Amino acid sequence: MSEPMRGEARGQVAVVTGLSGAGKSTAIRALEDLGFFCVDNLPPPLVERTVEVCEAGGIDRIGFGIDVRVGAFLDGASAAFKALRARRDVFVLFLDASDEVLIRRFSESRRPHPLIARGHGEMAMLDGLGLERKRLASLRAQATIELDTSRLSVHELRRLVIERVGSAKEAETQMATRVVSFGYKYGVPLDADLLFDVRFLDNPYFVPELRPLTGNDPPVRDYILQNPDALAFADRVEQLLLFSVPRYAREGKSYLTIGIGCTGGRHRSVALATLLGERLRGKTGLPVAVIHRDLARGVAAAAPVSSSGEALAGAGGRAEGEAVEGASGPGSEVSSFRGS
Repeated sequence: MSEPMRGEARGQVAVVTGLSGAGKSTAIRALEDLGFFCVDNLPPPLVERTVEVCEAGGIDRIGFGIDVRVGAFLDGASAAFKALRARRDVFVLFLDASDEVLIRRFSESRRPHPLIARGHGEMAMLDGLGLERKRLASLRAQATIELDTSRLSVHELRRLVIERVGSAKEAETQMATRVVSFGYKYGVPLDADLLFDVRFLDNPYFVPELRPLTGNDPPVRDYILQNPDALAFADRVEQLLLFSVPRYAREGKSYLTIGIGCTGGRHRSVALATLLGERLRGKTGLPVAVIHRDLARGVAAAAPVSSSGEALAGAGGRAEGEAVEGASGPGSEVSSFRGS
């Protein structure tokens, strides 16, 4: 059995086929995560034209789900993909599982087997699976990759498809990772997967000359990071994240949000979130977004006041001014994406 192409992706056509209940929907979603434009249950006579239309539109990775649901059109599927192989890179992923597992999956989903639903109502499930295997024999003979999913979870199947069709690097870069600073007084981010509380650190809010600044300003950042406890905390969290983030990606997680919280979300959490984001980007090579959710909150209250009662202009510095101007309302996010 030949290996899938791992080089230039241009002109790739992926065909997902196999037994009903073997995991084709999961495999197609994994292809979509790799950047394939996927069409499921397309009659084979339309495959060539679909590929031409997609390529004309600049889509060079195309996936098809083909199985017994296409009915009588299935007889022409093998010839259609043989013809396509003469001009493009085509690989066929065939999914199978044991009869016992397939019968159990259909029982759990309470869906009828497609052959039984299409005029074979008197057929037993086991007989339907046997007929399905015969009808798919020609496509199986063209398989580039065969996977038995009997013992695989949906996450394990997704990971295998990405590893065999794409690469481990592509699998990891699909997960969007965010480090979000926030203030506990405004509530915990609802989408946070991991939460870290830095309210145990000395608070710059109680230093008059630092109060109007933010964790993005060097004086505040230096004040926070010169504390040995802050650096010890950052080192330990970094080690935890370097261990867990790649494993979240391999498990198939699409989004990972790491929350760093202090009281108001303007000083300690901002400095630590920025530091951890920089470290993660540098040591994992993954795209990591650093978002300061509450940076624009409490700006007026933080500004120093003159003896006449007027807020002093420019107190917040450039970083604070940018946060206010870019905000559409309280709690607007200010984010920075640096490299990949």
